[in-house]
Amino acid sequence: TSWRLVDRVLGADAERYLAQIDVIQPALFAMSVALAAVWQAWGIEPDAVVGHSMGEVAAAHIAGILNLKDAAAVICRRSRLMKTLNSAGSMASVELPLQEVEALLHSRKDISIGASNGPNTTVISGDSKAVEALLKELEAKEVYCRQIKVDVASHSAQVDPILDDLFRELSGIRPQPANIPMLSTVTGKYASNNTNAGMVMDAAYWVENLRSSVLFAPAIEKLSSDGYDTFI
Repeated sequence: TSWRLVDRVLGADAERYLAQIDVIQPALFAMSVALAAVWQAWGIEPDAVVGHSMGEVAAAHIAGILNLKDAAAVICRRSRLMKTLNSAGSMASVELPLQEVEALLHSRKDISIGASNGPNTTVISGDSKAVEALLKELEAKEVYCRQIKVDVASHSAQVDPILDDLFRELSGIRPQPANIPMLSTVTGKYASNNTNAGMVMDAAYWVENLRSSVLFAPAIEKLSSDGYDTFI
């Protein structure tokens, strides 16, 4: 990155730096990896890991799929390219189930499902004017919704201009079989048992991670139904 994380997080200008996508994403990645290391040092070993959007990069490292150098490359190059899309599109949280929002977007090509965060919490992402128009319709129906403060409308067509560059910049990473099962919020599949189960977290995967919907709520439901009952 050419800068030191400690300087950005603890320095005099931390507030300014932590408003920049190419700083906040590496900082959040570092905190995620560090917290996992603290928990493991306390004897808390995960039986499975899951990540949300950029959080999948830390999860893949913790699972043993990406070494630290490759994981850092994914998060730093991803966020640096995203910065070139400053103010591209909008995202909003809608208090409706995924299926209902999918039905609303059926004829709206400028908006995508950004994420399914909970049984009744869905994030939409896309063209700013289209998102604002839909929010006005939802408010008129007394559906709770709110815009999310973001620099980039991830998980929508708004990121398409950087996807080819992202693929090229990540072509050198070398994913390994998982040591700990990781459930993808992109594909809904596990990487586990020393195989990638048909899911290889290579450059193409990380492009898809930025472009596709984050199916976090379905992933948590699957983990729960598969017998995982304690979540940190």
